[in-house]
Amino acid sequence: MSRRHKEPYLVTVGETLAALSASRPGPLSLGADVRLGLAGAESNVAVGVSRLGGSATWIGRVSDDALGDLILRELRAEGVTTLPVRDPAPTSLLLKERRTTGHNRTYYYRTHSAGSRLVPEDIPEDVVAGAAVLHVTGITPALGDGPARAVARAVDIAADAGVTVSLDINFRSLLWSEAEARAALIPLLRRCDLVFAGQHEAELTVDGAKDPGRLAEGICHFGPASAVIKRGAEGAYALIDGRSYRQPAIPVQVHDSVGAGDAFAAGYLAELLAGEPPERRLRTAALLGAFAVSTAGDWEGLPRRSELRLLDHHDDNVR
Repeated sequence: MSRRHKEPYLVTVGETLAALSASRPGPLSLGADVRLGLAGAESNVAVGVSRLGGSATWIGRVSDDALGDLILRELRAEGVTTLPVRDPAPTSLLLKERRTTGHNRTYYYRTHSAGSRLVPEDIPEDVVAGAAVLHVTGITPALGDGPARAVARAVDIAADAGVTVSLDINFRSLLWSEAEARAALIPLLRRCDLVFAGQHEAELTVDGAKDPGRLAEGICHFGPASAVIKRGAEGAYALIDGRSYRQPAIPVQVHDSVGAGDAFAAGYLAELLAGEPPERRLRTAALLGAFAVSTAGDWEGLPRRSELRLLDHHDDNVR
């Protein structure tokens, strides 16, 4: 019997991609060095939660190719319980070009991929209904009608079972327009308990607001009890059960900002699973975001719980 049946666990639904990242700055050209890895907002969160000692389950469609095998092997090695549906379609690909030392460009190849063929029947009702938290993002509904309906089914199961539903808006302009995202995500907002959003993402759903407090209030007006506005170097503002909180960013040297939002959500949700108060959730969320931006990869640099105090040291070498 897997550990998810023995303790409170998080379950998440989405697509995990193979990621090719340029090792050095400059244009992609013949003979350029690239590193093979994994990427995916939902699996990033699952790994982050697992590394902090929480229990996490990932649901998705995975190709039956070698890259699909790699995805499952790595997620399982990170302690994430995987419930895949194997599919003959290819694995999606993410290509990251380091055009200069300060500018990255990301390309997605997701059309007709295994992950884009997710359907409601792929969602195991007992697993979702038995979770403590269901975490979904705005990326999966943007992949097509099947994935959108699958996410809606997972949210419906969780909401009806009293499971806390967490949504990271995670808007991707390469996948859909702002109008399409708003039309699809507002119905999900109405069934969520907790929403994560960047400043611009929050503005997609709340008309006319710019102030983080107004944005959080606007999101909660749809129904969620809690909204967290992620503000990058300015930290985060949260409205949780009617009370406001401000969390400063942790000062670090930024290496790569990709995956920071997923890391932030993972830190918050890991502490939520552990029954910690809002102040602790937000502090750990900020710490994981700092680890993410100061290391390479979407999730590879995320800390174990024993490492959380590393960023509190003023000396670069901890002995």
